[in-house]
Amino acid sequence: MNITLEHKQCLIAGDGILPVKMAQNAKENGFEVVAISFSSDNLRELQKYCSKVYSYSPGQVNTITKTLIEENIKQLTFLGKVSKTMLLKRPKLEPRAIELLKETPKLNDDAIMLKIIEEMEGAGITILDQTIFIKSLMVQKGVLTALKPTDAQLSDIEYGYKTAKQMGELDIGQSVVMKDRMILAVEAIEGTDKCIKRGAKLARRKGAVVVKVAKPKQDKRFDIPTVGLKTLKTMKKYGANVLALESGETIMVGQSEMIKFADKNNIVIMAF
Repeated sequence: MNITLEHKQCLIAGDGILPVKMAQNAKENGFEVVAISFSSDNLRELQKYCSKVYSYSPGQVNTITKTLIEENIKQLTFLGKVSKTMLLKRPKLEPRAIELLKETPKLNDDAIMLKIIEEMEGAGITILDQTIFIKSLMVQKGVLTALKPTDAQLSDIEYGYKTAKQMGELDIGQSVVMKDRMILAVEAIEGTDKCIKRGAKLARRKGAVVVKVAKPKQDKRFDIPTVGLKTLKTMKKYGANVLALESGETIMVGQSEMIKFADKNNIVIMAF
């Protein structure tokens, strides 16, 4: 479906550099970006590229909806990590947020995001494919590093891919950590980096393979798998040495920096 992009775009920004990349690319292509930021770590960078940046928490649903209407927002992109663990920390929730959570039968990622999208669409806002403004960051097929995977590592990648796809079907997570055709860790609510830490420790900090994939029926409006330099630094710290990604389905932030770091530290990056 072709969408005519509005001049004024809204970005709901979580952690990391990815929301900043989107805002920068949009601005450079003549769009105005209004950001609603859920994170303090990229707030200053967002201000360089956005006409306005509002700092809210995810639980301020009433306030966010009011702001979107006042700003006459018609199109919106979600980018950046917003940890679901906030729901376990007694967050401050406005009345509409509490209602939405009660209406959501199970609190997995897809169910929560689809309920939020339904709420936004009710206010006349279209949620865009996350990749529209950052298509150049989608990883392409092939081995990206100087170091190539061994036959044993390729076997782990193949098994890990099948396992990760099954986990994605259940909406549990997108990453698995493997070694010697054994599943050492499956990503859940804790996120990729902590999954890598758990799995690589079980591999005695040597030879773990990390596989990250899109869900079988990935909704491109949210939760597209994303990796960056932080992922590789976690792998180095805990001794994992292969990162396998699904080509055309994974956002790779800072690809040249990642490849340089991987080559320096004997880590394989490949997209299958």
